[in-house]
Order: sequence, then structure tokens, then C-alpha cells
Amino acid sequence: MDDFPLLSVTIFTPLAGGLAIFLFVRGPEEQVARNAKWGALWVSLFTFGFSLLIWLNFKNETAAFQFVERRDWMPSFNIAYHVGVDGISMFFVLLSTLLTPICILASWDAIKTRVKEFMIAFLVLETMMVGMFCALDFIVFYIFFEAVLIPMFLIIGVWGGNRRVYAAFKFFLYTLLGSVLMLLAVIAMYVQTGTTDIPTIMQHSFGRDMQLWMWLALFASFAVKVPMWPVHTWLPDAHVEAPTAGSVILAGVLLKMGAYGFLRFSLPMLPEASAFFTPMIYTLSIVAVIYTSLVALAQEDMKKLIAYSSVAHMGFVTVGIFAANQQAVEGALLQMLSHGFVSGALFLCVGVVYDRIHSREIARYGGLVERMPRYALVFMVFMLASVGLPGTSGFVGEFLILVGAFQASTWVATLIASGMVLGAAYMLYLYRRVVFEKMTKEDLKSILDLNPREIVQFAPLILLVFWMGIYPSSFIEPMSASVANLVENYNTALAAADGVRAMAVR
Repeated sequence: MDDFPLLSVTIFTPLAGGLAIFLFVRGPEEQVARNAKWGALWVSLFTFGFSLLIWLNFKNETAAFQFVERRDWMPSFNIAYHVGVDGISMFFVLLSTLLTPICILASWDAIKTRVKEFMIAFLVLETMMVGMFCALDFIVFYIFFEAVLIPMFLIIGVWGGNRRVYAAFKFFLYTLLGSVLMLLAVIAMYVQTGTTDIPTIMQHSFGRDMQLWMWLALFASFAVKVPMWPVHTWLPDAHVEAPTAGSVILAGVLLKMGAYGFLRFSLPMLPEASAFFTPMIYTLSIVAVIYTSLVALAQEDMKKLIAYSSVAHMGFVTVGIFAANQQAVEGALLQMLSHGFVSGALFLCVGVVYDRIHSREIARYGGLVERMPRYALVFMVFMLASVGLPGTSGFVGEFLILVGAFQASTWVATLIASGMVLGAAYMLYLYRRVVFEKMTKEDLKSILDLNPREIVQFAPLILLVFWMGIYPSSFIEPMSASVANLVENYNTALAAADGVRAMAVR
């Protein structure tokens, strides 16, 4: 296994599969659609299998990058194709490869036009997501980070709802604008260090003033991706207009890119600036948790409610990251993973009823438990996981974040804890109106319960909800060494900077 390029195979298998579908899937339209769907599904399942091998062969006791591959790419500029994973990035690779086949299953009947192109777009998107989490060169990271926008832009803009073009351009412009500033930060790092190699830059000590400017440049990109308040306004539009599979991958993986950027770059490379701007992060996160939870309570569209809940949950994550202690950072990582499959599953739940009734309005439903008992049970599992019920994945991350946040600031922990109460309010409100109110609409009386394909797409997500909730150590142990190393280096850098300033005062 040491000589086998497992990461590269995992990264580029979907791209190769998409190219094969593009070149070889030909014939009548129905046959092309069927072959493209099956081809994309098998390619994504093989990719998931490769990613499982990464987990099975991962060494929990080390904080070093594993499965490292390095090939000279532009040697005259000291830029290389350099990939690897550690405990922070490994689970995000798995999350990306798990959600992709689920999204393809969710699109099986929902996508009726240009099916071949849709499947190719999804496979290309998978390569870009996995590549981004594996990249150990800043230029390679930037290419994957930006390339994610292209297939996602097409998925929203071509296969979305009535306002799809508006939503696609808003998504593209928001995320692209912030990333231009990130490129300036990358160039500044390259000029000072002479390399774009991420592990090398992590060892470099930048001056405090330079750190502040570079941190703001990276923040402009990562905050939009999270998204943090007030640059979150693209998210509800993108979710509402995207097809179900687009919403799942957007909530499940793409929102994690910004938080991953904070963990991979802002904290380890720019520790003084991160500490300086932590109060600002706390403030924006608290506003996000409370304000967007209240906005979610006022929504009449199911997708918009879940979209605003995502902003609130990611507010928990950013508090956990910048609390910068072991419990808080581990909690943030677990919360990101849990949110990835729980919010993705909630969008799948919306997609199930939308495919039958073609409406996302909460008032359009009611009493579904009478006709769809299996659906009501599945929806309840993910609703309670989103609320953070003990025994589900949502509880573990939020609990650890609150434990870590209390160590950093009692007030911050108290204020974000209010988000758990508000989260219970809007999710229970949604569930009661959709599932338990009296069935008054005639067409709902003949609505069909979950079919076998839909049960298959929900099953692994339900398993993960209870697996993480009951046995969280199986997820914590692989990330523990990397998180401990990150926190130790961060605190050491801050202590050294304080020592230098104390000497200067004397």
C-alpha cells in the first residue's frame, strides 16, 4: 500500500469516470440517461471504496500527513503536485465520497433533462472537492478550491428552479470575489517564503503586521464559503433554486471548505492575527447563531428554513475553531461532519416530498404521518439530530464546542447555547406542521411512502447519525493527534510572540 498512489486514485477516479461517460456513452436519449446514471453511480461507489481504504490504513497516533505524494509540477517556481491527509482532512474526504453516490441516487428520477451532463458535472465536482481536502501545495489547493465553483454553478444554473440563473450568478460572484483576495495572500506568502508548500509555510514565522493583512485576505474567502453573517445571503437563494442533489452537496461539503481553510491556514500559519481577530469571529458567530435561527423560525419554505439553520450551525463551528483548545476544535470537526450528513439528509427529506407534490411550502403539507410513516420516522431522526438530541451525532459536536467555549469565554458559550433552544424551536415547528397537523389537502391522501431507492439513500446517513452519537471516539481518535499538534503549535507561537513583545518593552 505504501507505493500505491491511493490519494491520487481517489481524487481522479471521478474525473476519469466523467471523461469516460462523456466519450463513450452514446445512443438514444433514454439509453444515454440510463447508462450515464449507472456509470456515475459505479464510479462514485468505487471512489468511496478507495476513500474507505484511506481510513482503514490511517495511523491514529501520528499528527504527520499520511499517504503523501509529491511530484514536481513547476520546479522553476518551486510549485509541486503535493497531496496528503491528516486527522483534520481525512474525514472530509470520506464525507465527500459518501455524499456523491447518495446525491446520484437522489437525482435518479428527479433529473429528466441533460442527464448525462448532470452526472459528468457531479463527478467533476467530486474530484475538485476531494482534491481540495488533500492538497498540500497552496497553488494546488487554490486550483481545486476555485474549480469547485464551475460544476456547482452549472448544477444550480442549468438544473435549478425558476430563479436558477440569478441564484447561480450570486453564488459564483460572492465566492469568486473573496477568493481573489485569498490569491493575493498566497502570492504574499510565496514572495516571503519562496514556496507554496503548505507544511513548509506552516513552519515559517510571519511578522505581525503582515499576518493581520494576510489573515483578512484569507478571511474574505473563507467567511463567504462558511458562510458567516453578514456574507451569508447567497446561501438561501442557492439552496432554494438548486436541485435536491445540489443542495445536499452544497450543505454537506461546500460549506465546510471555509471552516477547513480556517483550520488548515489561518490558525497554524497566522496565529497572532487569529488571536487578534478572535473577538470579531465570536461576535459574528453569535449574531449568526441567534439572528439566523430567528430568521429560520419565520420561514414558510422548507429549504430556506434548513438553509438558515445551516448558517446557525456553522456559527457554532467558527466559535469552536477560534476557541482554539482541544475540546472545542474536535467539537468543531465533529459538528462539521455531523452537519454534513444531517443537513444533507434534511434536504433529501425535502426532495422526497417535492418530487411528489412539487412544492416546498410548509403550509402545503400536513398529516404526512398518516400516509408516509416510514418518511415520518426518517425525517424525525434527522430533525432530532439537527436539534442535538443526546445519542445522535448533533449532540457530540455541540457539547464539545460548548465545553471548549466555556474555557475560552463564559459569555460566548452562554450566548451560542441559546442557539440550541432556538434550533429546537424551528425544527420542531417544521416537523409538527409537515408531519403531524391534520391532512386537509386531497392530493396528499394518495401520496406514496418512501420507495426502496430512497430507503437505500437514507440508510447510511441514519447509521452515521447513531454511530457518531453513541460511539464518537471512533471519529475523535483519528483526529486527536492532529488537533493536539495544531493547538500546541498555536499556543507556542502566541507565547513566543508575547515573549518577544515583553522583551521589546524592556
